[in-house]
Amino acid sequence: MTTLTGTGIGLGVAAGPVARMADPLPAPADEPSALSPDAERERAHTALEAVARELEARGEKAGGLAQEVLEAQAMMAEDPSLADEIDARTTTGKTAERAVHEAFGSFRETLQAMGGYLGERAADLDDVAGRVIARLRGVPAPGVPDPGHPFVLVARDLAPADTALLDLDNVLALVTTDGGPTSHTAILAREKSIVAVVGAAGATALVDGETVIVDAAAGAVITQPSADQLADATRRAADRAAAASAPPTPGALADGTAVPLLANLGKPGDADAARALGAEGVGLFRTEFLFLNAEKAPSVAAQRAEYETLLAGFCGMKVVVRLLDAGADKPLAFLNDADEENPALGVRGLRALRAHEQVLRDQLTALAEADEATRGRGQGADLWVMAPMVATVDEAQYITDLAHEHGIRTAGVMVEIPAAALLADRMLAVTDFASIGTNDLTQYTMAADRVLGSVASYQDPWHPAVLRLVGEVGAAGRAQSTPVGICGEAAADPLLALVLVGLGATTLSMAPAALADVRALLAQHTLDDARRAAEAALAATDAAAARAAARAAASRTTAA
Repeated sequence: MTTLTGTGIGLGVAAGPVARMADPLPAPADEPSALSPDAERERAHTALEAVARELEARGEKAGGLAQEVLEAQAMMAEDPSLADEIDARTTTGKTAERAVHEAFGSFRETLQAMGGYLGERAADLDDVAGRVIARLRGVPAPGVPDPGHPFVLVARDLAPADTALLDLDNVLALVTTDGGPTSHTAILAREKSIVAVVGAAGATALVDGETVIVDAAAGAVITQPSADQLADATRRAADRAAAASAPPTPGALADGTAVPLLANLGKPGDADAARALGAEGVGLFRTEFLFLNAEKAPSVAAQRAEYETLLAGFCGMKVVVRLLDAGADKPLAFLNDADEENPALGVRGLRALRAHEQVLRDQLTALAEADEATRGRGQGADLWVMAPMVATVDEAQYITDLAHEHGIRTAGVMVEIPAAALLADRMLAVTDFASIGTNDLTQYTMAADRVLGSVASYQDPWHPAVLRLVGEVGAAGRAQSTPVGICGEAAADPLLALVLVGLGATTLSMAPAALADVRALLAQHTLDDARRAAEAALAATDAAAARAAARAAASRTTAA
């Protein structure tokens, strides 16, 4: 028996035979074409269009977050700049296959170096290029295997187009050798409640047909398991399924301490599904869907209509809305489309809104009007509004005062920058609440771009440096009786959720699919248990040690 380690997504466990993802197609040979440049150009354009339509069709079928990702990939396939690069290469006598390979490779290197949002897009270019080249060759694109029976899928990583349409009746679990907790594979695995362990480098040695246990709760893949281990995995999977199908209850610790479990949402239409999974409200509503791809900011009336739908969908519940989080990493023509060498450290979030205050004032007006209108109809929610990327006490004071001026009763800040965490006592003194965005807080603490694969190992919210900053905010919240929520991906990790509560978090917000697992683990531990697990994690020297120490502390309290 061998145990391979990685990052588990959720608490699930599954066992079954391995089926490996096929390796990418080999690079096309760099040899002269036997066809004319015009013929090769036509072949390339036909393949690009066909792949774009296929990706759009997959996205429409998948829906949700997957649709957004796949539509972005379809836009890549039809990017005019890429088409020009391909045309230039076919003009020199290259085959369409080679021209596509070189053009996409050139773009990938450029975007990868830029990091941020564009760096994330670069990671998807390989998949699009592979699909185009496969179509040109007349062969199937590398994708999910179909061995004819349920299986554990093992891959270097999964492209969004593959993850979006996984047959959940046959894919028992996912194991990837690359990627981290914020990779596309991890995010989509959470959304679809797929048992997954990502970043398990040792999985390269797994072979087709061998039986493994994928234990997400332990972040482990067990090879050559014993009969007893297989039986235990089957029992745990059945228990988890039974717990997930039970009517959801409010989030709470074993001693009765309430820990409201909220949902991260990107559209008002996601409300019904989130409530069905037990969301007690919304801890992060991303408003970017209203602004992205727009040539000008939406009107107050257009925004108000969407916000009214959201608030009515969570009547009587808490709804935390994040103001527009955009800037140089997500360029908007009406906000900030200037090139920046390092957009992650540029004009984004509140900085961009403050520089274009009318956009900010319009959004606050729309939110306040939607709140008043839904309350007047007896459909009101408890609206909280927060600003992203707040770095200074002055900014916290500014946005709190401005929100109150516009009729927002509860205004707060996101803590995503270490400076805000280190001055949390002063920050929370001038605002109504704080919500910690663990994704960006980890990125800035570890100086590791959250979407750059080469530094994915640093992008781990379990790192004691990140946890210490969370603890600073939690302590300030306790001292001033100010609510402190968590709305980053970290809250979807059940064991880390327990630690975050121990550090002072009063609410947790996550992808709705993670709610059941987090609810189940919290119910097994008291507040004292959570604090002991947090202390154990803080005493460690790195992320892996922190995770192991917290797991050991939590296991002792569960056994006791």
